[in-house]
Amino acid sequence: MMTTNRVLLVDGMALLFRAFYATAMSNYFMINSKGMPTNAVYGMVKHLFAAIDTYQPTHVVCCWDMGSKTFRNELFSEYKANRGEAPEELIPQFELAKEVMESLDIPNIGKIGFEADDCMGTLSDGYCKDSQVFILTGDQDMLQLLKPNVSVVLLKKGYGNYAEYREDSFYEEKGITPAQMVDLKALMGDSSDNYPGVRGIGEKTALKLLIQHKTIEGILENIDQLTKAQRTKIEQDLEMLHLSRKLAQIHCEADVNCSLEEALFFIDDEKMGQKFDELEFRNWQKNLVGM
Repeated sequence: MMTTNRVLLVDGMALLFRAFYATAMSNYFMINSKGMPTNAVYGMVKHLFAAIDTYQPTHVVCCWDMGSKTFRNELFSEYKANRGEAPEELIPQFELAKEVMESLDIPNIGKIGFEADDCMGTLSDGYCKDSQVFILTGDQDMLQLLKPNVSVVLLKKGYGNYAEYREDSFYEEKGITPAQMVDLKALMGDSSDNYPGVRGIGEKTALKLLIQHKTIEGILENIDQLTKAQRTKIEQDLEMLHLSRKLAQIHCEADVNCSLEEALFFIDDEKMGQKFDELEFRNWQKNLVGM
């Protein structure tokens, strides 16, 4: 079905963290006269405008994590426990980032107990019925959301550089479907989210098993066909395998909504200018808007 709606779903956290670390490495925090660091927010806006320029969306929505605890921590207390506190120069910029989105009339969406990923999954499910959806993120986990009307745009180094994935090309490249990504993560675990999957099973073995048996259920039904080592590993970590799958799955029934009317992309130049001037973004007319 052809649609003229192009919805850009933005992973606010991914843009903010990426922008922060790109400049923080050289201690460039862009502290304004009020003593407020703005490097992450400035970079986030630059990433945002680069993507808007590339994908020409008719609608834009930004999703956020709401606090560090979600239903996944209740399932597994060690979930993301390996992550330290956010750097102190970044902390005040979370609120600033949302204020900047408001000044651009871009809705900020988040839900306590869920991650931004879950909000993006839920919204993309709703929008893709009659809109083309582009999910802008740095997170490979989002590839499980690929569908006929849903593309995932992964940020690469620099501004305006992306690896764009669609459902059909994903299968050609990886040999598995987007939905099988969840079982892949369940088998191999995820060191950045701090859950183990099945110890001793890496990506290569996990892919091989999924290409052969399709799902975790398929693998378990045919466990006698596996090598003795594979079978032992899976049987030892069976409980963790099922738990890891729950952690890996993006929850597309988070209680969030945002109508297309609210998400319609239209910038009020005066409102935006006021905010950028207030934050003392230098040369923003040239460096941000004139890109």
